Parts: sequence; C-alpha cells; structure tokens
Amino acid sequence: MRNPFFIAQLLLRFSRGISFLLPVLDRTGYFGVAGSPNVIWGDWTSFVGYTHLLMPYLTLDVAGYFGLAATLLEILLAVMLISGYKTRYAALGSFALTLIFAGSMMFFLHFRAPFNFSVFTVSFSSLLLASFSKFPWSVDACLNGPAKLN
Repeated sequence: MRNPFFIAQLLLRFSRGISFLLPVLDRTGYFGVAGSPNVIWGDWTSFVGYTHLLMPYLTLDVAGYFGLAATLLEILLAVMLISGYKTRYAALGSFALTLIFAGSMMFFLHFRAPFNFSVFTVSFSSLLLASFSKFPWSVDACLNGPAKLN
C-alpha cells in the first residue's frame, strides 16, 4: 500500500458513521436512562426537548418531527458511510447536517458550544472526506471496479 490516505479515509468513514449511530442509540434508551453514566438523553422525550432548545422558534411538537427527521437521516448517513455506498454524497450530507447542528448550537446555546463538542471539526472532516475521488474497501469500489491504490 503506497497511499496511507486511503486508510485515513476508511477510518474517517467509520468514525463518522459510528458517531452518527451512537447518539441515535442514546436517544432511544439503548445505553440506559437519562442521568446514567455516559448517557446524554436516555429517552426520546429528552432528545426532543434538546431539539427544541436548538430550534426555539418551533413548537415542541414540530421540533419532535425535526428530531425524527434528523434521526432518520443520521441512520441513513451512518449506514452509507460505514458501508461506503455513495460515499461522496453521504459525506456531503454529513457535512450539511453537522454544519446546521453547529450553527444552531452557536446561535441558540452559546457561541462556544459547537467548539466545546468539536462539531465544526466533525463537519469539516466530512467535507474533507467528500474530496476523495476513490473509496477503496467500500461498496462504491465494488460497484465501480477495483481502484489503483497509489
């Protein structure tokens, strides 16, 4: 293997995918109830409350629909990134979703909030991932034929 960047993008794909799945599992209560160690929401109601905090201009019910849409999008993007299917589109979707999240955190929580949780770093790393032209070890590579790894 002459190009270590292919390993870096593989690890970036996996880390981005997993970082979408873990919060989804948290908000569904998989890791325990709210207040348990390493649990942020613990249930859907707490997550919708947090979503409403980031979108105070919406009613709580409408914020719940946006939270559901974000959750479904996170699951879809996670599967696409981990498997490497339509990777560039998934990375661009990841960039957009996390950039919107960072902006909401900045304007409705505190300007330091997205920096405290490295949301901009996550967002721009997704943009960097989208800049790759080949994605070896992915469904994309299987569909497009073998890629030269140099």
